[in-house]
Amino acid sequence: MAYTFTDDLKTGNATIDHQHEQLFAAINNLLEACSQGKGRAETDKTVKFLYDYTVKHFGDEEKLQQQYHYPDYVNHKKYHTTFTGVVKELMEDLQKNGTSLTLVFK
Repeated sequence: MAYTFTDDLKTGNATIDHQHEQLFAAINNLLEACSQGKGRAETDKTVKFLYDYTVKHFGDEEKLQQQYHYPDYVNHKKYHTTFTGVVKELMEDLQKNGTSLTLVFK
């Protein structure tokens, strides 16, 4: 099951939209690595990239939201914090327990 970044998800900011596309690609790469049994090294690398990129992207997005006084900034930041926590937990679980689609879909 691959995720698709569609036009309705675009923000209108080219940088943020490009980063969203990269996040979708990273998630799809992780799902592919797990479903095809590509091995621990590949999944570890993919999850690490996903985590690092998530932290960078959310930081960039939050700076823009603050700069432009985004009205739902506080709530949106909570979603970012939760998502980053989930990715970090996934990274730690994969390092501890190995590759598993069940783990990725939890």
